[in-house]
Amino acid sequence: MGGSRNPGHAERMNRAGTETAFEVFAMAKEIEKKGERVIHFEMGEPDFDTPENIKEAAKRALEKGYTHYTPAPGILELRQAIAEYVSEDFGVDIDPEKEVIVMPGAKPGIFTGILATVNPGDEVIMPNPAFPIYESVVNLVGAKPVPIPLREENDFRLSPEDVRRKVTEKTKMLILNTPHNPCGSTLMKSEVEELAEIAKEHNLWVMSDEIYSKIIYGGKHHSMLSVPGMKERTILIHGFSKTYAMTGWRLGYSIGNPEVIANMVKLQINISSCAAAFSQIAAIEALRGPQDFVSRMVKEYERRRDTIVQALNSIKGFSCKTPTGAFYAFPNIEKTGMKSRDLMIKLLNKAHVACVHGTAFGDYGEGHLRFSYATSIENIKEGMERVKATIEEL
Repeated sequence: MGGSRNPGHAERMNRAGTETAFEVFAMAKEIEKKGERVIHFEMGEPDFDTPENIKEAAKRALEKGYTHYTPAPGILELRQAIAEYVSEDFGVDIDPEKEVIVMPGAKPGIFTGILATVNPGDEVIMPNPAFPIYESVVNLVGAKPVPIPLREENDFRLSPEDVRRKVTEKTKMLILNTPHNPCGSTLMKSEVEELAEIAKEHNLWVMSDEIYSKIIYGGKHHSMLSVPGMKERTILIHGFSKTYAMTGWRLGYSIGNPEVIANMVKLQINISSCAAAFSQIAAIEALRGPQDFVSRMVKEYERRRDTIVQALNSIKGFSCKTPTGAFYAFPNIEKTGMKSRDLMIKLLNKAHVACVHGTAFGDYGEGHLRFSYATSIENIKEGMERVKATIEEL
């Protein structure tokens, strides 16, 4: 019998999560349509413009006709530049032809990396709170997320001891993120090495999301790829969005052993064919061109970090650890007596300050809010004054 009844959606969509920052951004835009000024702390996006030399490289690429398909794993020259970059930073040799894939963003690396290695019923250990796409993809493939709480008293660092206790015969993968979103924490070398030993001992894949590796304050980034014997079982997630302020260019990359990269290439062919050609040419310039932009950007982030942490700690009921990486502050708001989502909504509607509630990153994020300080000092100061005034009226 005909009619307009919807034929129904796939059951798996009930298991798919989302990224709440985009929902908050949309809510903020509705408020702005009414003529109000919203101060944005919700999006994990650099407010800096892409460096001119990178934009010029893209313009030249367009003029030269880089508007067609590229090889599915990416233009070889870019893969070579990535291999050189990773080798120099992490001290490990990478085969650009077999161990690198370029993708339209870092998220496709997460999606295809999990799809290529994890079966329904497998268990995947991951930090909580964490970037929500990890759990979403694990649920989509029919596997079981196993959360490891990141405790504030441990500076929000993933504890190898906690991981070891959660490993079972069903565990297939461990997901890491350092520097960490949303907490701004960074793993120590000894912790990375101990986690690597757990992975080797139990024959686990490690998906290591290191997209913020260049945004470190006063310390050093420690990559899972740098640990001897880990290249064969690690899928590195990285990209250009955060380091070079290229979020809209949609360009990321993954590194792994030849077999897993071949399977990720196969999935990419099914999903998107390849990343945009002119974006890839621009990325070569990003890696091989001047790097002074990155150091200037990180120095400015550090100044903003200090400003927002000081301001958050002056607000009644708030307490905030000082982040060691990325560009997020993750204050504890338990003493306000409000749930994190309720407080987020109040700050958005009353103070016109957009942030993200901690539970958007997992159940263990309750009692916290995430503020991205990838915005100007002026916005940070005004935004924190608005938050303070709203909290004082509670």
